[in-house]
Amino acid sequence: MLNPKISGRAAVLDLVKREGPIAAEALAEKLGITAMAVRQHLEGLEADGLAAHEARPAARGRPAKYWTATDKAADHFPDSHAQLATDLIGQMKKAFGDKGLDALLKLRTLDQSHTYREALAKAHTLKARLEALAAIRSTEGYMAEVRREPKTGAFLFVESHCPICAAAKLCTGLCREELLLFQKVLGRDVKVERISHILAGAGRCAYRVSA
Repeated sequence: MLNPKISGRAAVLDLVKREGPIAAEALAEKLGITAMAVRQHLEGLEADGLAAHEARPAARGRPAKYWTATDKAADHFPDSHAQLATDLIGQMKKAFGDKGLDALLKLRTLDQSHTYREALAKAHTLKARLEALAAIRSTEGYMAEVRREPKTGAFLFVESHCPICAAAKLCTGLCREELLLFQKVLGRDVKVERISHILAGAGRCAYRVSA
């Protein structure tokens, strides 16, 4: 249902970012508003360069429009001081070299793992651990959530936004360490596999998680 604390336009953009590509009818159902209202918001977002659509064949009638958020829409979500982060990474590379930067990243991962493990301490099932992890990551701006993979039944840990994307483009070690971090805090008996990656052009980062 639509959150009364945010505008309909903002709610539509938020859901398109999370769920896209998605049709207007599906957005309307999830938000609890009319498809006509959703289309009006989508057209406005498209006019502003924040959303785009692609036509897909439908079983009947005209092709259906499926909507996604554009790169420009990222400005409407947390960016974790992108310019400062990229500047610091550039300076750290100059000061410490690649090996030194890797060492700093590993220290960051260690600190994160301590914090995350405390938050997951009372979660005794894989689903509970993933939901607790999603809550933490969402507070950090990642728009994280837990889903089920339809074909395999495995858990999907999905992050629809990357608040450190600018930094990650300069330092791929951040993405490597993120995968290692999830593996550490979810447990040795858990397999974590990245199946989509924002830096590779996907709309979101997603991880298949199975015990």
